[in-house]
Amino acid sequence: MAETIFQKIIKGEIPCHKVYEDSKVLAFLDISPLSEGHTLVIPKEAAERLDELSDESSAAIGRILPRICRAVVKATGVSEYNILQNNGRGAHQAVFHVHFHIIPKPNGKEGLGIGWPTGRLNPAEAEALATKIRQNI
Repeated sequence: MAETIFQKIIKGEIPCHKVYEDSKVLAFLDISPLSEGHTLVIPKEAAERLDELSDESSAAIGRILPRICRAVVKATGVSEYNILQNNGRGAHQAVFHVHFHIIPKPNGKEGLGIGWPTGRLNPAEAEALATKIRQNI
């Protein structure tokens, strides 16, 4: 895995506007925010995709993500927000290090804009797929 900008930030080689840090997690303001308070939460472990992240780092993110969300809500006064996490180039990942975006949605215009082109779940295929997923957990 090639070194990413996030690894350079973790090592202190590139400055950031840090909002939280512990031995497993770093959170800082996004330098290209979609809205005021747009914050990135990253594991210090180098992993490109969430499915490659250790259980230990995943748990550390899971413990702190809600706390940082509460802090962003209080600091910005915005109660609505999105959590975004992309995995792979085809899923719009730009920095190949696991990261979560906390993106406040202050006025219905700023923040994350998404489309949600829904499909239909085929009941006959769904049980086979659910079984396949269960077998791989």
